[in-house]
Amino acid sequence: MSDLVLTDFDLHLLAEGTHYRTYEKLGAHLREVNGVAGVHFAVWAPNATHVSVVGDFNSWSPHAHPLTRRQEAGVWERFIPGVKTGALYKYRVVGPDGRAFGEKADPYGFAAEIRPQTASKVAELDGYEWRDAEWIAARATHDASTHPMSIYEVHLGSWRRNANENGRWLTYREIAPQLADYVEWMGYTHVELLPVTEHPFDGSWGYQTIGYFAPTSRFGGSPVLAGSPRYTSAVSVPVRWPALLTRNSTCTFCSPEAFGFGACTPSWP
Repeated sequence: MSDLVLTDFDLHLLAEGTHYRTYEKLGAHLREVNGVAGVHFAVWAPNATHVSVVGDFNSWSPHAHPLTRRQEAGVWERFIPGVKTGALYKYRVVGPDGRAFGEKADPYGFAAEIRPQTASKVAELDGYEWRDAEWIAARATHDASTHPMSIYEVHLGSWRRNANENGRWLTYREIAPQLADYVEWMGYTHVELLPVTEHPFDGSWGYQTIGYFAPTSRFGGSPVLAGSPRYTSAVSVPVRWPALLTRNSTCTFCSPEAFGFGACTPSWP
């Protein structure tokens, strides 16, 4: 059984920079290969000389599951049988000078541990049934250019907490009805969420992003966010994308944290 999954066409588009669904190819994806269930791991590290997956399924051993380099695209990949939803993992990266860059979180990971832990988590995103067809249809009949817009900008972790439980964060599901009712009552037409992508430092308000494809686990992660009910059709919810707003970093895409792919130097793997 081959442990390589990416096709020649995938590699061509990745190398060309025109693969517009890279999140379906890179990262950790549950799948079956020749009837065997497991996870396909893939990460872009063009200057690395060695990449392996380490995790709780192999005792975090850097020698257990080395990835194969697909030279034409700078991508490293491997299908590992038996890995399941919820498995913790990172990539161990060795640079061109033989120096190990340590264990790195997956920049395409769909979930992560809550800080101070920093591992990525295998997550299942398939199977969610969207229930917004009515809203999508109504949006098509709405000419936004002829209607007023009033935006309420909010950071979910700061807006409201559960005072009865030691001030804990509200989950996405808990905050949805409260926030929707509040902004509608105040007369706003839109809620703009400060970044909800995964980030290590609470005080960054989400701008110091590590995982662009992982809703932060602080408020419940992907399943809770996707399953948060739509309580009002009068309020739209744009989400701030922090790709060019990363603070305290020499690279606008990468976090400076040691566990992120953020060593932005000429020899960055």
